[in-house]
Parts: sequence; structure tokens; C-alpha cells
Amino acid sequence: MRRVLRSSVMVMTAVAAVLVAGCGSESSIVDRYSSAGWPAMHADARNSDTSAVTGSRDLDFAWSRPLGGPVAAYASVAANGQSFVTARTENGCNLFSFQMDSGRKKWCNRLNDGAVASTPIVDTSTNVYVGESGAMLSFTENGQLRWRTLVVGTPLSAQFTGDGNLLFITQLGQINVLNPQTGAKVVSSFDLIPPPSIEAPNSPLIPDDRGLRECFLGTAGCPVANTPAIDLATGKFFFTFFRPGAQAAELVAMKYTGGEHPSITPEWSTDALPGGTASSPDLSKDTKKVYVTDNNGKLWAIDAETGDSLWSYDIGFNSAGSASTSDDGLIIPSGGGNGHLLAVQDKGDHAELAWERKDLLQLGVPAQSAGDTGYAVVREGTNGLSLITFDTSSGETLDQDTLPGAVGFTVGTSIGPDGEVLTPSAIGELFVFK
Repeated sequence: MRRVLRSSVMVMTAVAAVLVAGCGSESSIVDRYSSAGWPAMHADARNSDTSAVTGSRDLDFAWSRPLGGPVAAYASVAANGQSFVTARTENGCNLFSFQMDSGRKKWCNRLNDGAVASTPIVDTSTNVYVGESGAMLSFTENGQLRWRTLVVGTPLSAQFTGDGNLLFITQLGQINVLNPQTGAKVVSSFDLIPPPSIEAPNSPLIPDDRGLRECFLGTAGCPVANTPAIDLATGKFFFTFFRPGAQAAELVAMKYTGGEHPSITPEWSTDALPGGTASSPDLSKDTKKVYVTDNNGKLWAIDAETGDSLWSYDIGFNSAGSASTSDDGLIIPSGGGNGHLLAVQDKGDHAELAWERKDLLQLGVPAQSAGDTGYAVVREGTNGLSLITFDTSSGETLDQDTLPGAVGFTVGTSIGPDGEVLTPSAIGELFVFK
């Protein structure tokens, strides 16, 4: 069932000028995503979890670094190879930057505890943008604070817009677009959940970190649990939203327009996904489809223009994270507690199984690279983990490397500018392979 958002929702107008003209066409796009590295949580604006780098088929363990606490989000990688990752630590730093060649810590900073929910996003100048409970912050590549902007909630991983600004949604449902140079709001904050009314001044304030632990499962306590996908050419962005009182999360489309009168406007929402969804949506290469997994074991393709369902495919398990989607529509879902490695091919009006590996229990998030090469973390032995390098056209294992001492599962797979593969374990260690 598709539902157009009510026209009575107020359109928010600008309170500060944008840097450049709006997102009307591809020719006007200001691309702040580096062409190499892994600058955002899911690699790029469309959440593809893919890399244009030709991936190595013969990796070796290079180094690992304990972070002092659990990790909940991917590591990001700048074009120069500098990596960034957050953790939940009791003391000391919880935002870290490492040099790729040596694994040496370049710098670290202490943010408040909400930082663990945010993958740092990196622009072409290696400026870093990362959220904490109640604020979005930006640092230079050397760790110096550039600005800090207060918001309601905790910013989850951000994206750049087509006019070069920074867009993010907090777990409490506040949408913000900031000038990346100053941190000033380009448009007034858009609250998906209305804040307490001035007519009820004694209403208790909602803590900015409320529900963060529920974001991993995408349940009601975390209304917006994931990273939005953005069509840079049109300004449309897509995310999941658990409305107050709803039975499950919906897939929602909204639009940000830049220019002299920037705005955020609703487009559509759909509650067609059985059981809702706990994964970040990702866009097809042509941005005409939105791919998302539901909580009932299926992968869906949704029309990005209308919100109508185009097809669904039963993958046989509830995916615990976002899928990796290649330019030609090869979709590799992430595993769940019992999810194996498989690939689905988008055939236009339906999907077909490309291959599957039921012998591999997937305990991480897959990533694809150029050269038909993919990476995924799987169970090794009784409790261990290993990184599988596989041929994305056939699923054939090409290489397998142990994550020394790792147990449980990993929370993301990122690819560096020279084909390095990074994956942080949930218990708090960053592993790098070259």
C-alpha cells in the first residue's frame, strides 16, 4: 500500500544561503565524494556498498587496532588512505583516525557517547563530519574542530547533497542540511515527529541519545535507524521511518531543493514491506529503483518516482544490514543471524538468483569492487571469523583470510583507494587487509 504524505505538512524554507545553485540537473552537481576510498558509510550517495577500485583477489592480513569499546558503524576511508572509525568507550577517545600504510594512529578525539552510531563522512579535502548526541561536528584531516552545530537527537551517518551541502537525519527524526564550511543550517530543521508544543511547556525533554541501542534492530524506539540514500541530480532522498504508533517502519521519500529558496518537501511513503525494515535503502545506478530488505526475509525493488512495488524476492533470511548493489544490478544482501552468502540479479520486472553459497554463514556486510570481486566476513571454525574474497559473477571463493582473535560478527566492510579492505568487529577492533 502506498500513501502520499499529507499536503498539510509545512514546507520548510531557507534561513541561510546555500553555497551554489540547486540540485536541478547533473551538470550542476557539486561532488564532494572522493572518487577513491570509502567516503561515506555505504560508500556513496546511493548507498551502493561498492567501490570503483579494482579489488585484489589475493589479500593478506596487514594490521589490526583495538578501539577500547564496541563498534556499531563502518570505517570510512579518505582518498589519501586515512581511515576514520568511532567506538563506544568508557574513557579516552571514541573517534579515531589511522594511517593506512602503518596502522599508526594519526589522531583521536573524545565526543559524547552517541558518536558510536555515526560513521564519519569525508569530503575531497579530507574534512571529516561526524555526529554525537545533540550535535553534528566537523574536523580537519588533522583532528582540529572546525565547527559544532546543535541538533535534536543523534545524527546518524550523513550524506552530501547535489549542491554540496551536508544532509543527515537523527534517530529522533530531525532532518538537517548544513553548510559544510560553517555548519550553519541551510534550511530550517524538518521534524518528522513534531516537538513538544509551547502550549505544554512542562513536557519532559527527550534525551538526545534515546533509542540508539534499538537502531541496530530498527524497532520503534529508534524512529529513523539508517543512512539516507540520495539522488544527487534531483535532490530526492530515501530513508526508513518508524512512525509513532505504527506497527512497522515505512520507506519514505522526500526532496531537498537548493538554490535561493531551499526547502525539504515530502514525496511519498510506503508501508508495503512486511514486518517493516531495518536496513538502509540503496538506489540503482540509474536512480529509478530503491532496493531495501524487509523483516520477513525478502528483498524489494520500489519505484523511486512513485513508491510502488516493482518486485520482491525471497532471500530466505532477515538481512541485518544493507545490501551491496553493483552498477549492473547484482545485489548481494548482508547476512543475519542465519544468513548465507548469495547474489540476486535485477531483471527489470523481476529478480533471479544469480548464485548462492549455503556453506558460508555470513557474519558481516558484503562489499563489491570493480573487476568482479567481492568481500564478506563469514564464520570460520566454531567461533572465529574470516574474510572471504569471492568472484561476484559466480560466488567462487578466491581467497580466505582469518581475522586474528575475532569473534561474534563485524559491522561493515570498506574498501580503500588501493584496494585495502577494512572491517571493524562489533566487540571493538579494526582489521585491515592488503
